[in-house]
Amino acid sequence: MISHGSGRSLPTELPELRPEEYRLLRDLLGEKIGHAFNEDHAREFERRLRPRVSACGLSTFAEYHRHLRGSPKREEELQTVYDILTNNETYFFREDYQLRSFREEVLPRLERDARHRKQLTCWSMGCSTGEEAYSIAMVLLESGRFDGWSMRVLGTDLSRKRITFARRGIYGESSFRSTSKERRGAFFVSTRAGTRVCAAVRSLCQFGQLNVMEMKNRCTIDQVDAVFCRNVLIYFTPQARAHVMASIFERLRPGGFLMLGHSESLLHDPGPFQPVHLKRDVVYRRPTERELRSKREGI
Repeated sequence: MISHGSGRSLPTELPELRPEEYRLLRDLLGEKIGHAFNEDHAREFERRLRPRVSACGLSTFAEYHRHLRGSPKREEELQTVYDILTNNETYFFREDYQLRSFREEVLPRLERDARHRKQLTCWSMGCSTGEEAYSIAMVLLESGRFDGWSMRVLGTDLSRKRITFARRGIYGESSFRSTSKERRGAFFVSTRAGTRVCAAVRSLCQFGQLNVMEMKNRCTIDQVDAVFCRNVLIYFTPQARAHVMASIFERLRPGGFLMLGHSESLLHDPGPFQPVHLKRDVVYRRPTERELRSKREGI
C-alpha cells in the first residue's frame, strides 16, 4: 500500500474483477437503474471501475461492492459509476426525421386537444446534457402554433453532472453535427465559453435529476402532452422496461404521445398504448377515457 496525500492508503496492485464480483456489481446496477448487463460487459466494468476502486482506497471489487451498498457516501459514488458506465451520446436535432414528424403531424393534434387550456408540456427523458430538450423547445417555437400559450419542456436524466451541464446551456462543436446554419443563427449565441442556447429557448426548459426506476415514488411530473424517451429503453431489462412504460403511461395526458428511438418499438406489445403510424415514424398515444370506454363497450 502507498499513502495518499490525505493520509488514506491506496492499493499498489491493480484489482482484478472476478466473475462473482462482476455478478454482484451487475445485479446492484440492474436493481438501481434497470440496465441490463451481460457477461460481455465484465471487462468493460473492470477497465472503467478499477480506478474507482483505487480512488476509494479499496483493494478488491468485492470491497467496492460493499462500499456501493453500505457506505455513507454510496449515493455520491453511485453517481460517479453512472457517469462512467452509461452512454451520454447526444447532439442537437438527433433523429431529425422524428422531430419533423412531431412538428408536422403530432403538434397539430396536440394544439387541437389543448386549445381550451393553452398549455403544453413536453418531457425529454434521459436528456443527457440537454440537447434533446432544447431541440424540442426550438421545434415548438418554429411551429408558430403556440403564441400566447404556456409551454414547458422538462429534461430529466440519471446523472446530476449531465443535468448541471444542461442547465448551463453552453456547447462545443460536436453538439452541432445535425444543426443547420439557419437554426444555429436563430437559436444560439456565441460566447467565450462556447455556443450558448438563446434565452428564448432556455426560458422554456427546466432540468432535474431523475432515476426513472424511482418514478412511481419520487417523480412529481404529471399531465404531460408528449414524452420523448429515445434510446433509453434499449439498455433496460424487460422488467425495468415494463416498469418505465407503465410510469410513462400514468404521466401522459389522455391523448398524449410517446416518442421512442429508431431502434425501439412497442408494435409487438403496445400494452395500453395505441400505435399511431405517421408518414416517417411510428409513435404511441395514450387513448382518452371516451376511447377506452367505447372499446370496452364494443362501439
